[in-house]
Amino acid sequence: MATSKPKSLTIRSYQVGFGDCFLLTFHYPGTNKDRHVLVDFGSTGQPKGVPKDLMLKVAEDIKKQCNGKLHAVVATHRHKDHISGFATNKKGTASGDVIASCKPDVVLQPWTEHPKARVDAKQAPNGMTTNQAFVAALGDMHAISAAILAEAQRRKTMLGATLMREITFLGDDNLSNASAVENLMQMGKKNYYLNFGSKSGLERVLPGVKTTVLGPPTLKQSSEIKIQRSKDEDEFWMFQALANQFVLKSQGRVFPRAKTFATAPAYTRWFLKRMRSIRGEQLLGIVRALDKVMNNTSLILLFEVNGKKLLFPGDAQIENWSYALSKAAVRRQLSTVNLYKVGHHGSRNATPKTLWNGFKNRSKKKTDKRRLKSIMSTMTGKHGKAASNTEVPRKTLVEALASESELYTTQSIKGKGNISLVCEFKF
Repeated sequence: MATSKPKSLTIRSYQVGFGDCFLLTFHYPGTNKDRHVLVDFGSTGQPKGVPKDLMLKVAEDIKKQCNGKLHAVVATHRHKDHISGFATNKKGTASGDVIASCKPDVVLQPWTEHPKARVDAKQAPNGMTTNQAFVAALGDMHAISAAILAEAQRRKTMLGATLMREITFLGDDNLSNASAVENLMQMGKKNYYLNFGSKSGLERVLPGVKTTVLGPPTLKQSSEIKIQRSKDEDEFWMFQALANQFVLKSQGRVFPRAKTFATAPAYTRWFLKRMRSIRGEQLLGIVRALDKVMNNTSLILLFEVNGKKLLFPGDAQIENWSYALSKAAVRRQLSTVNLYKVGHHGSRNATPKTLWNGFKNRSKKKTDKRRLKSIMSTMTGKHGKAASNTEVPRKTLVEALASESELYTTQSIKGKGNISLVCEFKF
């Protein structure tokens, strides 16, 4: 077992399209002492030209690179674009089966995934009881997403291609990934369910590496993760699209004695068209809201070795970040980050300006040896619209990343057979 600190780190960013998959290999002095940590493995859309079995090929490459042994798996949150690669099948030949065969020592997930946090649990861990209703609501989101997708499918002609595509993308990302969730619960020797300030579970797995958990907070620590801000001029790169909140109730006819028509009279068709459009926007608003809440349960991990710091925040958005960033000690700790995994594939509200502006190692000088490194896994055309400044990755953020950091993005992976981007980091 390695007893000294790692001397360097290799980060492989895998081409999974719109999703995250990073293999961190910590290199220790001596032979056969590398330690491998997989951070997320999922996708909700892949670029043109990649093989149909891309996720399986990625899993097989991960197994090859780690010599068949993973020391830790981190699943930052339950969205499909972060855990779908952990899915299994009955034959035992799926990408998740390959990852499970690497027998990780520990699996790290946010506290919201704790089995005892479920509302029907017989016993809850310390401080978890007050959070059970919130966890139950997260579970209900899957059923809501499924219902919305079913309704959208019935109405796809009237919704139009653009609106249908947005609803389908967000709704699908929030569907339950049952086999992936089950696999994550079973593949590791030990599971850790983390919140701000808790021990990471990596202390023995990664000797000489300090891992600080900066999110998500529990509801006792901060209730903001339940709420998605409609706008925050100081923190958002641009105004966030307003997500409508709707309560759907089944009701009888409002005017039971009114005359009915088999087909709509011509003079009412403009009204019906408008009503159908409103319904489409309602469905989109609901899945947007669900998407934001789940992102705010994302793990935020800070790795430190020999004074060098690497920040991996998953898809954490401003409500998740606000608790950590409200603390002066944490802001000071984050000010000297050397490597930043860009939050939520480059979306505007997952890199708070308080965080970005606080990075002292930002530099426009490419020759600056201390210059910040940034890593982003993303894909254009899947999320948001440039016309409303909601596209992912957000243009203004990407420009800042490219200008003030050494940016590694999966969008630069070209050529047949290339499935990863390698970043070397010395401690």
